[in-house]
Amino acid sequence: MMPKHILVTGANGQLGNEMRNILASDNGAVPYFTDVNELDITSREAIESFLDEHRVDYLVNCAAFTAVDKAENNVELCTKLNAQAVQLLAEAAHKHGAKMVQVSTDYVFDGENCRPYREDDPTCPVSVYGRTKLEGEKRLFAAAPESVVLRTAWLYSPYGHNFVKTMINLGKTKPALKVVVDQLGTPTYAKDLAGAIMTVINAPEWHSGIYHYSDEGAISWYDFTKAIHRLAGITTCQVNACMSEEYPTPAHRPHYSVLDKSKFKQTFGATIPYWEDSLKDCIERLNQE
Repeated sequence: MMPKHILVTGANGQLGNEMRNILASDNGAVPYFTDVNELDITSREAIESFLDEHRVDYLVNCAAFTAVDKAENNVELCTKLNAQAVQLLAEAAHKHGAKMVQVSTDYVFDGENCRPYREDDPTCPVSVYGRTKLEGEKRLFAAAPESVVLRTAWLYSPYGHNFVKTMINLGKTKPALKVVVDQLGTPTYAKDLAGAIMTVINAPEWHSGIYHYSDEGAISWYDFTKAIHRLAGITTCQVNACMSEEYPTPAHRPHYSVLDKSKFKQTFGATIPYWEDSLKDCIERLNQE
């Protein structure tokens, strides 16, 4: 069997690092890992040059502007990274015969649902981040209709900045915290998402389209924090529930962003881990550092 040549952009981020880990033990893959220093994804010339020099069968775009609140005052940069760069990557992938996997977000929805969001539900982003990610999806399929979009939510890992690491640090240094209880979603372990991406790539057939992927279950940020502290052995911090109005942020958050994973599970025959089992694994890894 011919090895799969896989380009991972944004390789220094949470998901990119988990892609490094999973591909390190994959003998059937030849990976290329790039971040901004190795490949400027906002430059058509840089992308074309890279794909001219390297055989790429699959392009996994883990790069994005993900600072949701900062995005509100950085529309131009957010658009450049989340939409324009996606178009450039998609055009180059299509030209070179590579299949592209783009990571998207629950923020393409307004969060007003009361049941898990399906892939064909109407999109209605309420933040700059959400709007630019949706624009990226549209530009992707316009340039490379054979692509795959994986929408995910509440990503965390042992790498970089994320909610789990922040709550552990605050739990160890603060006597009390207020965490919103009226925003519901599903935490997603970046290790699991990396596994899902490889499931897409290694499937016997290529199945283009939009898929939802997060871990199983649904929880509020408050309950998630309580679980983080319990599993991390933090007992000295009082976690108090509050409503979103008590904790205003520059960007509006969806109040309900649970994703329906039925399509992914049926298409790829996949089993998805429960969020708390994955959280336990992540905290064990953090404790080993």
